[in-house]
Amino acid sequence: MANLMVASVIVTLTVLLHFWGLLRLFFLMSATRYPLRPHENHRRRAVLLLLVVFGLCALHPLPIWLYALLYRTLGELHSGEDALYFSTVRLSATGYGDMALSARWRVVAAVDAANGVILLARSATFLLAVTSRQKMLEHEWLEHQPRPRGQVG
Repeated sequence: MANLMVASVIVTLTVLLHFWGLLRLFFLMSATRYPLRPHENHRRRAVLLLLVVFGLCALHPLPIWLYALLYRTLGELHSGEDALYFSTVRLSATGYGDMALSARWRVVAAVDAANGVILLARSATFLLAVTSRQKMLEHEWLEHQPRPRGQVG
């Protein structure tokens, strides 16, 4: 029961941190006075996309460090490097089985992996929303297709 309580607290912290980070990214994106329009100002759109990608990359180490600190505090992993490695493997859902927690705390590690999948999915969804909004994935040739031969416009 204690492991489920600890896992719930750490999930709450990581989800809130991720939410606040996404909110901050959103505010940074909307702080401009000049709205982005399709096929206008490609350089600004590229810079904005890079800001979002780097912002998302900056968000993900936070939960890794929180879980690593938790594993050290619980006495499960004795070196900081092992704790960071274990947390990264779990949060990225890589699934290496070269390290494991004791039976008492293994539920925390399982929740760690599920939490990582959710956070990565939220980040991917945010990035997709940004690129869709900017129409970065839409090419001009899709919008201006030539008419078939013989067709009068």
